[in-house]
Amino acid sequence: MAIIGILAALLLPALSGVKATAKRTACLNNVKQINVGIRMYCDDSSDMSPVTKLPWPIVSLAYKEMMKSYVGLKGRSSPQDRIFACPADTPYYEVTTGGFGFYLTNAPMHESRRYDYSSYWFNGFNALFNWNTISGGHFRLGIAGMKMASIKEPVKTVLAAEAPAFYPYSWHQPQTPAPVEFPMFDNAKDVSSFVDGHASYIKIYWDEAVRAYSFCYNPPAGYDYKWSGD
Repeated sequence: MAIIGILAALLLPALSGVKATAKRTACLNNVKQINVGIRMYCDDSSDMSPVTKLPWPIVSLAYKEMMKSYVGLKGRSSPQDRIFACPADTPYYEVTTGGFGFYLTNAPMHESRRYDYSSYWFNGFNALFNWNTISGGHFRLGIAGMKMASIKEPVKTVLAAEAPAFYPYSWHQPQTPAPVEFPMFDNAKDVSSFVDGHASYIKIYWDEAVRAYSFCYNPPAGYDYKWSGD
């Protein structure tokens, strides 16, 4: 029994690692397919990326309704839209009423109607017409309403990503937030797809001194992504 216990203790971390890798692989496959769907939508929209001026749902969420037919989905969105469900998606952080803090929900994001049953967001926060700046004067970046051909660094510019990348925190390598009402942390690792079509598991920069969301500024040198299309 002692030997079995030792073997189990040795095997469990390895099995956990394999399971985590499998979830990331499935997530990468999802976001690649979503990427293709968004690009097909753009092709049929005069090369224009998704955009809406509605206060809610913002285009980072509303994009799904615009392009889901290109990935074989019809009818109303639901938790059964598996391509939009990251296997690592766990109970997520929601902004409190008034926007002054966060709380942890009790269900995955892809089971939430509020987020159109999706773990993935489009890089379109620049389209928010009534929510332009936050602390430190940082503007929200993104590529909503841009011509795909006008984006200068397609290999680095985010097209769609897991929702935590926009804060950032991570479903794959979670950390206990400190303080708890502010869950973001630097170098959170998230799955993202890019304008050129590839997808990867990347580190997201967060400036703790500013405490703006990660999509409010492009990262410094050494990171493999950017939010803006210029």
